[in-house]
Amino acid sequence: MDKSTYQMNVDSLIEHFWKHGFLTLRRKFGTYLPEPDTIGKYEVDAIGKQKSKYAIGIILTEKDLDNPKIYSKLEFLSTRETKFSRKKVTLFVGVPKALLNKAKLIVSSLSEPARKNIKLVPISSGTQRYN
Repeated sequence: MDKSTYQMNVDSLIEHFWKHGFLTLRRKFGTYLPEPDTIGKYEVDAIGKQKSKYAIGIILTEKDLDNPKIYSKLEFLSTRETKFSRKKVTLFVGVPKALLNKAKLIVSSLSEPARKNIKLVPISSGTQRYN
């Protein structure tokens, strides 16, 4: 996936954050916001906050979904908790609409606590959103 398509996908994920009331704290390709730090050994695309709730956002491509390590990545990121209050952190996973069923199948094979924290976000990959 080229950089402009990936950037549009991150923009779409950020819009999804906003629709659910999350304020974006960190994001990739942000003009004024810093890029998110890695969590564990995994890169994330966005971090958001809504009152005392936090959210992590990642974009998955077809290549990511075919990688067998995706199970451990999703399991790790979806079971994160805040440092002091130990509240669960929601994981928003942006996937192209064409790969949504494949992503649902992968998520269904994860543990129960991980499945509860993952929200799949269908994104239109490669479409021009802004003129």
